Amino acid sequence: MRLLFNVHRPSDRSEYVPQYPGFEQLFHVALASAPPEAHIRWPEHLHELPGDGDVESRLYDAMEAALRRLYIVRNSFDVVLVHFPDSWNPATRSKSFDAHDALKALGAKYNIPTQVLNDRVFNFQHKASLAWRLATALYVKAAGTPWKLARLQGVPVDTAYIGLAYALRGDHGNVHYVTCCSQVFDMDGGGMQFVAFEARDPVVDVAEARRNPFLSREDMRAVLARSLSLYQGRNGGNLPKRMVIHKTTAFKDSEIEGAFDALAGVSEIECVEVNSASCWRGVWLIKSGFQSPPSKPSNYPVPRGTMVVRSGNSAMVWVAGNAPTVSNKGDYYQGKKSIPRPLQLIRHSGSGPLELIAHEALALTKMDWNNDALYDPVPVSIRYSQRLARTIANVPDLPRDVYPYRLFM
Repeated sequence: MRLLFNVHRPSDRSEYVPQYPGFEQLFHVALASAPPEAHIRWPEHLHELPGDGDVESRLYDAMEAALRRLYIVRNSFDVVLVHFPDSWNPATRSKSFDAHDALKALGAKYNIPTQVLNDRVFNFQHKASLAWRLATALYVKAAGTPWKLARLQGVPVDTAYIGLAYALRGDHGNVHYVTCCSQVFDMDGGGMQFVAFEARDPVVDVAEARRNPFLSREDMRAVLARSLSLYQGRNGGNLPKRMVIHKTTAFKDSEIEGAFDALAGVSEIECVEVNSASCWRGVWLIKSGFQSPPSKPSNYPVPRGTMVVRSGNSAMVWVAGNAPTVSNKGDYYQGKKSIPRPLQLIRHSGSGPLELIAHEALALTKMDWNNDALYDPVPVSIRYSQRLARTIANVPDLPRDVYPYRLFM
């Protein structure tokens, strides 16, 4: 942790990563170790963990016991660092158990944000990148806001965004329920909260639910009404002027009807399918300098932010692509490999220019506070909801409640 106090020059991605200036210089707050009573040491070896049962059960009990002890001295720290040695891999991740997700669920129960460290962090060579990632994560988990969305031209100020993701619970021998995770936040990047909601209606066709999960009209109305209440709680009881709902699969008529039931007081409602599995590709052509052929393929991909309209309600937008304005050396393509595929946006309800929903999707790919990348492949409304859905799927006894996102980072 001492490396976060020091200045580090970038040794990878030098055209994009700036110099790390030190934690206090960067965030203008101090970083300090918690007092001894907030430090807990586990045995070196898995088999030395106390308790009965298999190692997964004993590790789970050890995590809960540790968080229970820390909860007693909760006022003495902000974030808990948890080290899982690589030698513990047989227990930390198996077909039936994921220690990371279990820890996050337990942290949500005790309202304690956690940062998991594995052995790689101790020998990672690129110290500037490591410092940026770890410092940003700690700052966010301690309730800091590292960056916000800039005002988007044409977007009403009182616009809110909701991302829907689904997870199936149980096995083929049990009744399956679709669990819906709704993530709500406003244009300022505030209110990043989850609604963990268990659908009431049973899933009849499991194969169809896995391919294209959806909620009934009643369940969609219930979860969006809860989300709207969250927004009003943060905004003095006021309703948003516009609500944008993202999900990765098509909206059924019943879902749209449920959305309009719950959001009857909202002037504009946009239901947008965000599909990242597009089969489309694009090559950027530049002038060749010759009469024939007049153009040639660029050495870099299609520029980030390029949009192609497909129909009156669908468009493709390249959120991954060449972004020369963020680089100090000209052209810059994150990852530097493969031909990027565009996001396919399909509007199932709403009106207005498609450029607006494409601009929002592009901006929301920069809002993930859990990494130092230029962008995510999907908007944060989708990314965050998928993360909580995965946690709920792996930890089915997580109480259905409202949680701040920082508990699941």
